[in-house]
Amino acid sequence: MTAPLKTVDGTTDLAGLMRDIGRKARAASHGLGLAGTERKNKALAAMAAAIRVSASEILAANAEDFAEAKAQGATSAFLDRLMLDANRVAGIAEAVEIVRDLPDPVGTLMESWVRPNGMTIERVRVPLGVVGIIYESRPNVTADAGALCLKAGNATILRGGSDSHRSARAIHAALVSGLREAGLPEDAIQLVPTRDRAAVGEMLAGLDGNVDVIVPRGGKSLVARVQNEARVPVFAHLEGVCHVYVDKAADLAMAKSIVLNAKMRRTGVCGSAETLLVDRAVVATHLKPLVSMLIDAGCEVRGDDAVRKADQRAKIATEQDWPTEYLDAIIAAKVVDGVQGAIDHIERYGSHHTDAIVTADQIAADKFLNEVDSAIVLHNASTQFADGGEFGFGAEIGIATGRMHARGPVGVEQMTSFKYRIRGSGQTRP
Repeated sequence: MTAPLKTVDGTTDLAGLMRDIGRKARAASHGLGLAGTERKNKALAAMAAAIRVSASEILAANAEDFAEAKAQGATSAFLDRLMLDANRVAGIAEAVEIVRDLPDPVGTLMESWVRPNGMTIERVRVPLGVVGIIYESRPNVTADAGALCLKAGNATILRGGSDSHRSARAIHAALVSGLREAGLPEDAIQLVPTRDRAAVGEMLAGLDGNVDVIVPRGGKSLVARVQNEARVPVFAHLEGVCHVYVDKAADLAMAKSIVLNAKMRRTGVCGSAETLLVDRAVVATHLKPLVSMLIDAGCEVRGDDAVRKADQRAKIATEQDWPTEYLDAIIAAKVVDGVQGAIDHIERYGSHHTDAIVTADQIAADKFLNEVDSAIVLHNASTQFADGGEFGFGAEIGIATGRMHARGPVGVEQMTSFKYRIRGSGQTRP
């Protein structure tokens, strides 16, 4: 007789546990893709309500996670990503409701045309199938990912970070409650019930062909492992080495407002600016106000010689600073030769995530927007808008920095594929 599986830390048969999760997800995905908008929306509404009702349990679980992480010496940026309060829990529920109110992409007619032989060809959106999501400390990803995948008709396997496992379990319980209330299979959203890191390897191997795509959301080491080991397609969410370039035609007041927000609103998010680039033509007027503003706000500035000359409190930047994602109150700063110099620097050191230009010169703005090869490029706006909610997607699973299938915020529409439907009247091929 086979020994029963342990479903929390200390799993005795991890491979068997994960294969079982994969089989259940595949079975759930078959019906979910045909569930219809009304039932999916009913489930999402019930999920949001359950999150609100369970707020005290979610906060209590998160407090345990937070205390453990703090005791283990986690950074302030990490703790900010991990921490939940009443407002953040309310925001998680609201994000689920926004996803509920989005148009259902499944079955949407993308394009239709008639061939000379009279056949009609239609391209329609369909679910991806089973989506495996591997993420680190953000508890809200549990709800965001589950809701987005459900709306797009996908079954989901969630593998949250070990640091947030209590928070994830509490949120996941609310999601399952919503599925149950709508009469949808509870296996449609599964949370891997172990902190054993070997579970990630099992997911990357595809769970006997039951995982259709993997979405990693976390640090550089996690994403690198996923890309190196995955045997299924990956939507890569690389680190956010985001830049703000202040052009010679930038309004100084606007530049100060954008730079301060881009860096200091929340330093631990992937859309936080990590490098400030300033046009050499406005060093005399713009550099010192920008650098001093950041330092006065509590941000460490690491700069080149011009930056250090502008404010002696700035530290020396090394070559390692330019490609670094600090996720903290630290920024690298450099003087460049105009918009082309900024583009060249971003191409060399950036991560193709999010980059911004501040300028009143439309020609310079257009050049930057056209030539910077990043998933998100902005003109006269903060890089902190790199967020699916701010795009009107309700939530996001991550910011895809690759070029295949999905790029930028991965929302409901990006979690679908398509198929062709052909309608004929007896045509045969000669």
